[in-house]
Amino acid sequence: MAVLARSVGCDMRMTMRWYGTDDPVSLEYIRQVPVVQGIVTALYDVPVGEVWPQASLRGLQTLVEAEGLALDVIESIPIHDAIKLGLPERDRYIDAYCQSVRHMAALGIGVLCYNFMPVFDWMRTDLAMPLADGSTALSFHQADFDRFDLDGETIGLPGWSVVYTPAELRDLLEQYQALSADDLFANLVYFLEAVTPVAREVGVKLAIHPDDPPWSIFGIPRIVSTAADVARLLAAVPDAHNGITFCSGSFGARADNDLTDIIAQFSDRIHFVHLRSVKRTDERDFHEVAHNHGDVIMRDVVAALVANQVDAPVRPDHGRMIWGETGRAGYGLYDRALGAMYLAGLCDALQRK
Repeated sequence: MAVLARSVGCDMRMTMRWYGTDDPVSLEYIRQVPVVQGIVTALYDVPVGEVWPQASLRGLQTLVEAEGLALDVIESIPIHDAIKLGLPERDRYIDAYCQSVRHMAALGIGVLCYNFMPVFDWMRTDLAMPLADGSTALSFHQADFDRFDLDGETIGLPGWSVVYTPAELRDLLEQYQALSADDLFANLVYFLEAVTPVAREVGVKLAIHPDDPPWSIFGIPRIVSTAADVARLLAAVPDAHNGITFCSGSFGARADNDLTDIIAQFSDRIHFVHLRSVKRTDERDFHEVAHNHGDVIMRDVVAALVANQVDAPVRPDHGRMIWGETGRAGYGLYDRALGAMYLAGLCDALQRK
C-alpha cells in the first residue's frame, strides 16, 4: 500500500506513537486519523545495550507501511546504565548503539528520540487522576511522591514495579546518587561525541528528550530540564545532528520555562516535537489535561513553531482517557486523535494567517 500524503498545513509532519503489535491502539485505527502521516515506535524486545537487528526494524517498518503510513521516528533506543554512569565497559555499549543508528538509517528512518534520565525516564504518582469532566489523566504530586517507601518488599511507584525489583532499584539509586550533575553531563557529552559523528555520516538526527518531570527525584541528577541546560548541551556538541525533542509538557511542568523562547532560541536544533499540556497546581505538582487547556498555551507554542520554521515530525503526546476507553495510560486513541486534529488545525490556520 502506498504511503498516504496528508499535509498538516506547515513544515511539521503529524505522527502518532504506537507500541507495536501488543498496543491496544492498532495501526488500522491510527491511519483513520486524517492528519496522521507517520508512526513513532521502537523495538521493545531487544535487551538494553544490544544492537537492534536491521531485519527486526525492517519487519516493523513493513507493518507500518502496510497501513499506508511511514516509520518516521524511533523512540527510543535505550541507553545502557554503564554509559550514563561512565563505567569502564561503556565503550562497547556505545559501539552497539552506533550500530543500531546505522541500521535505522539504512531503512531511511531519520530521527532518533532518546533520553539520558537516570533510572526513570518518566515519573507520575497517579496514572488515572479523575478530572472534572469524568476523564482521567496522568499526574505528579510531590507530597504523594515523598511518601513512597523504597525500603519495603514492593515498589509502589506507578508503572515501575514491573521494571525493577526493590533491590535493583535501591542499588541503581545508590550508584546514581554518587554522581554529580556535572558528572552525568560529562557522560552525556562523552556519549554524544562518539554517536554524533555516526549520526552525521548516515543522516540521522539525534533528539534528546527533556527530563520528565524536569527536576531531580530521589536525589539523583537531571540535566536537561531548562533552556540553560539545553544551551549548555548544544554548545558542548555543536554538530547540527545533535538536537532536542521539544516536549511542551515536560518543559511546561516548570513555570520558569518560557516555551516560546525555547523554540525561538533552539529552532534549528529541534528535530522532533511532543505537544501536550499540563495544569500546574503547585511548584512541583501538575496533572495533564486536554491539548487545548492548561498552562501550556498551545496556540502560542504552535505559532512559535510555525514562525521559527521548525521542520520536524510532531506528535500529540499523552492524552486523557475519555469515552470509557481503557488501555495504556496516556496513550489511548480518542484523546490523542482529538489532539492531532486540534494541533493540525492550529498549524494550518497560523500558516494561512
